[in-house]
Amino acid sequence: MFPWANFRTNKGAIKLHTLLDLRGNIPSFIYISDGKLHEVNTLDMIPLEPGAFYVMDRGYLDFERLYPFHHGGAFFVIRGKTNLKCRRVYSSPTDRSTGIICDQSVLLTSVRSAKVYPEKLRRIKYYDAETDKALVFLTNNFALPALTIAQLYRSRWQVELFFKWIKQNLRIKNFYGTSENAVKAQIWIAISVYVLVAIMKKRLKIEASLYTILQVLSVTMFERIALLQTLTEADYKDDQDQVDNQLILFS
Repeated sequence: MFPWANFRTNKGAIKLHTLLDLRGNIPSFIYISDGKLHEVNTLDMIPLEPGAFYVMDRGYLDFERLYPFHHGGAFFVIRGKTNLKCRRVYSSPTDRSTGIICDQSVLLTSVRSAKVYPEKLRRIKYYDAETDKALVFLTNNFALPALTIAQLYRSRWQVELFFKWIKQNLRIKNFYGTSENAVKAQIWIAISVYVLVAIMKKRLKIEASLYTILQVLSVTMFERIALLQTLTEADYKDDQDQVDNQLILFS
């Protein structure tokens, strides 16, 4: 039904590659591809913001693509793989009661990796008591405390929550059309709705959840009432003088 969405012989798929800005939980970059495009390739498309932190899972571990982050003045925090080959240069003192097992400066020893990323990396091993797992993080930031780096990685879960909310609350489980344009249009509409609701929640300082706001709007879409009054118990009144820039057709 979706011959353009290349994935497997009997199954089509698309991927929604998303960069989420955690300052407002709003997507700042989105790219829609077929199912065969590997996630790491999107690192070539992401616009880098100097001073920003990019938190990624192990699927994006490609040192050749991570090196531009270092040159661009941006920072990354990423899970390290078990087969990582590196040499310890320096170990910083740690407080194991915080969960930090080690905080090291390392150099890559694999011939290819050392060639494409010749700079030092920071390797942090952290024990998560909630999941009973030891996690290894790699970053190019040496200024922040090791525990802060580990806590930054926790924020990556917001991406999972974003996709979960999109799937549960917006109509993208079933598609109205099968062409590439129809599917992408439906996805972009869903994302636009999410962004508009998120901006509304932040600007109007609404305490209700995004789900609640969406449900209220769905039943009051055609009512002529202020949004703030619709979504809160406030009795909103516009006291400003009405200014009509349009000519009156009927008197």
